[in-house]
Amino acid sequence: MNTYFTEEGSVEAVNARIASDTEPRLAEVMSALVKHLHAFAKEVQLTQDEWEIGIDFLTKTGQICSEERQEFILLSDTLGFSMLVDAINNRRPEEATENTVFGPFHVVGAPERPMGASISLDGKGESCLFEGRVTDLDGNPVEDARIDVWSDNSDGFYDVQQPGIQPKWNNRGIFVTGPDGCYSFVGIKPVSYPIPDDGPVGQMLGRLGRHPFRPAHMHYLVTAPGFQKVVTHTFVGDDVYLDSDTVFGVKRTLVAPFEAVEGGATMWRSPFDFVLVPIGKDQ
Repeated sequence: MNTYFTEEGSVEAVNARIASDTEPRLAEVMSALVKHLHAFAKEVQLTQDEWEIGIDFLTKTGQICSEERQEFILLSDTLGFSMLVDAINNRRPEEATENTVFGPFHVVGAPERPMGASISLDGKGESCLFEGRVTDLDGNPVEDARIDVWSDNSDGFYDVQQPGIQPKWNNRGIFVTGPDGCYSFVGIKPVSYPIPDDGPVGQMLGRLGRHPFRPAHMHYLVTAPGFQKVVTHTFVGDDVYLDSDTVFGVKRTLVAPFEAVEGGATMWRSPFDFVLVPIGKDQ
């Protein structure tokens, strides 16, 4: 077989070099990547100067990465790719709680707190009672569900972004459901905030006329024995960025009510129920 490189036969020439004993899944992924990458260049008639700009962009994206910052994740997020991969890997029945992006600010080892406790340690922001139930698809309560929650503070920063300024574990906690499947905790009404936009991804967004903001949200990681893990947010329904989340994380079912409370212990109340899917159940 002639595998000399030509414009017309570029995909075949490259994929013919994949050895026959290559791990099958790797061969499948790489051959598809080559196919679509070459198709992209041909469709837009990519110029040499444009490709050099692309190489420079990717180089700078890698150079700004560190243990504290992952610019490639930001790139994936802002291109909607993270949400696409998440959707492909978390197809669930319509009535189940939907996933969304995990985000970069989860911290392992947050303290387990008594049900109803406050996670706001700095005393800032508008207090909010978060409450609801964890159930299965039939509405039965799920006992021993671990609800790991985290959010930004009233200035739009997570505690790990401001060590020494915010208390450790500020706006974080883990709550475990009892036999009734109910949960409750006090936090603050979250505020919208920008993703880091001082690097190549921020420059890309600017050139495309896009803003870097995420709408206000509370993060949840819900796990329970025998059920699929749920990684999700609940979003504040009147946020100005709800329809233009820079990482495409908003789903209609995740927009939660935030109800003003008159004369209560908190300024707001946000009810939201989580519906879990048994492990092994298909859509």
